[in-house]
Amino acid sequence: MCGRYASSRAPEDLAGLFEARWDPRETLAPSWNVAPTDEVWAVLERPDRTTGEVERRLRTLRWGLVPSWAKDPTGGARMINARVETVHEKPAYRRAFTRRRCLLPADGFYEWQSVAATATAKAYKQPYFITPEDTSVMAMAGLYEFWRDPAVTDEDDPAAWLITTTIITTEATDAAGRIHPRMPLAVAAQDHDAWLDPAHEDVHDLRALLHTPADGHLAVRAVSTAVNSVRNNGPELLAPPAGR
Repeated sequence: MCGRYASSRAPEDLAGLFEARWDPRETLAPSWNVAPTDEVWAVLERPDRTTGEVERRLRTLRWGLVPSWAKDPTGGARMINARVETVHEKPAYRRAFTRRRCLLPADGFYEWQSVAATATAKAYKQPYFITPEDTSVMAMAGLYEFWRDPAVTDEDDPAAWLITTTIITTEATDAAGRIHPRMPLAVAAQDHDAWLDPAHEDVHDLRALLHTPADGHLAVRAVSTAVNSVRNNGPELLAPPAGR
């Protein structure tokens, strides 16, 4: 799974990298400890409400998908990941898979490994940061969905709509698999256009875009246990573990 990741790039840099339009009024602080229910950057394509032309945008979504048919948004915190093997079949995800796909930019993601107690130390969970070897931005495959809040009567009120997202996961490659059996699925740069295109609805073709990366593309390193708490944030979370 992917339950925590880092996203520290500036929005203007992400907008340039993904050739997306970004509204400077929409901001997020850099985060080295992105957690479920946080607002996150996403790249998606939607028709412009005025012209009808499809445009690529960088915007914020809430991590934890709430299906459009949900009675309330409370279940979103549990729906942070969708398995690539079944995402096109599950009721919560299948409509979004054919119509509402996105990319979630990340520096890398965290996974944990249990360390047994010794005669001199208690058991603990050691976090690892998994990132592209070349330090490039990971474009994690995601889906997004709109949920209409019935408590807001005006449909044009931005508060009437909650827009949420989930990360698609796959079997981990050897580098990440030594830590955890699942990992977020990154979309190759040459497949970004096809993945984001809302007119592209063929399930077989879409699934063909989701390749598990070859081993050797990811680097894994142990980092500070301070990342274990969602209250902590900052680049110091990527420092090597102290005294372990």
